[in-house]
Amino acid sequence: MKLIKRMTLFTLVLNASVSFAAEPSVPADSSIHVKADPALKTLIPADILKRGYIVAGTNPNTPPTTFYKEDNKTLAGREIDIMNAVGERLGIAVEWRDTGGFDNIIPGLKTGRYDVALSNINATPTRLKQIDFVGYYNASLLGIISRKDASIAPFKSLSDVCGKEVGAGSGTTQVTRLEEASKACEAAGKQPIKVAIFPDRPAGVQAVVSGRVPLFLGPYEGLLWQVKVIKPLTMSGEITVNDAPVSVAFPKASPLEPAVQAALNSLIKDGSYRKILDNWGIGFGAVTEARRNEEIFK
Repeated sequence: MKLIKRMTLFTLVLNASVSFAAEPSVPADSSIHVKADPALKTLIPADILKRGYIVAGTNPNTPPTTFYKEDNKTLAGREIDIMNAVGERLGIAVEWRDTGGFDNIIPGLKTGRYDVALSNINATPTRLKQIDFVGYYNASLLGIISRKDASIAPFKSLSDVCGKEVGAGSGTTQVTRLEEASKACEAAGKQPIKVAIFPDRPAGVQAVVSGRVPLFLGPYEGLLWQVKVIKPLTMSGEITVNDAPVSVAFPKASPLEPAVQAALNSLIKDGSYRKILDNWGIGFGAVTEARRNEEIFK
């Protein structure tokens, strides 16, 4: 029995090591580079320091936050710039992995496939039961897009879409918001919202373009990018919500959290963080401090 337990433990350790080695690293571009702070490097856990790099997961299909460049193999975007700058400030490399879908992020963190994940991930109390967070971007503004030729009057509240069909990406907090808003519609004696769930944001945006759904809800900065490059689309709704920030996600109780938080606050302090956001035209979501876990919700 002891031998079996030892073999099982060995197998688990071996499988974890193989998962790091076998999964291909994805090249990434950075819009800015920063200097290392040797004092912060001391915060990196010994096992990651020995490995020589941080493994970061992302679902790269939501410009300007995380996406593939025109070569379809090089990552770019806010998430990529932020985490690469964190790595440079800590004095350690960052190796990127394509998670193959937003819904794969939390399982990937829980199994140790990724040290961190950045993919427009909102911290929520429910998610905090499974994974940890360091917040770095104000996500209090959401957008709703439609076709220009639909001539939908601008609106500022989800109560304005009672009785309408609205799309959102699978596994996102936008789905939850629409479901809650739909209940509020019914409580007010109005028709519920028909929530159409799509595998990801690109699928939902394409559904609006094709006329499959009239509206799609998502992060304002991402949909603002879409309406700039996809001419038939317009921003019909600008919804202000009380939302926790977009965050770096970690396995629960990860010893890497203090290092990433310290590096982010260092980047905020010296202005590098704001340069990254301004480079992508989304400086309006800048925060003044990177907070961690329960601190985020205070």
